[in-house]
Amino acid sequence: MPDIKINGRTLHYYERGQGPVALFVHGFPLDATLWLDQLTELSDVRRSIAVDLRGSGRSEPVPGEPSTMELHASDLDSLCDWIGAEKVDLVGISMGGYIGLAFAELFGHRLRSVALLDTKSTADTDETKMGRDVLAVRVVSEGRLAVVDDLEATLLGPNAELQTRARFRSMGEGTRYETFLASLAGMKERPDRSHVLGTITGPALVLTGEHDQLVTTEESRRMCEALVGGELVIVEGAGHLTPIEDPLAVNRALRVHFARVDADCY
Repeated sequence: MPDIKINGRTLHYYERGQGPVALFVHGFPLDATLWLDQLTELSDVRRSIAVDLRGSGRSEPVPGEPSTMELHASDLDSLCDWIGAEKVDLVGISMGGYIGLAFAELFGHRLRSVALLDTKSTADTDETKMGRDVLAVRVVSEGRLAVVDDLEATLLGPNAELQTRARFRSMGEGTRYETFLASLAGMKERPDRSHVLGTITGPALVLTGEHDQLVTTEESRRMCEALVGGELVIVEGAGHLTPIEDPLAVNRALRVHFARVDADCY
């Protein structure tokens, strides 16, 4: 579980397994422990790296300026240099998917494949931007507990198990206030990257939960159709946080995806 200095900031990451590198990118307001099931269960087919994004988890705190998707993508590019990975299979969920598309646009030469989980390629609507501003005020004025209560109801499916809820709350309640603000501002600023989908020529997985309240099945289907090598997987019964709601289904889908990647590379 090393720490590294990237772009003037210390980041923490978890590593399991050997082989081609899979880079796991968490969403908001989460950290790299979201991927613990994937790191363990996929270690026989990938050298799996899950990074605490700047300001998250055990990485160095941020002062609160916007953590843009481009800035995160630049951090991931530097991380690739550090770990000696010329190319990676990038797996990003929600905000991690936004970062993955920024990475594909800015550092596409490093991308062997992409898996986009519970995410979208479009920019925020005006209504969503306003909602992010309201959430930023609420988290400071009412505290993390109240906000995490609401987010739990939004992000998790209706039948989420107690252990799943516990894992989400550990991550959400452990997120620094400054990181809440920096992430919300960064997501609000991101552009529409739907045009990037057609430039990704390697195998691509689009996966979403059946009960995802933030990404509709139709949005996922359209995104998949725009990808040259897209495959769509719907996880029945799950909400927005599929890796912890149904890790078996997510691991199975990723294992099939990685097999496609390996077959495509030889």
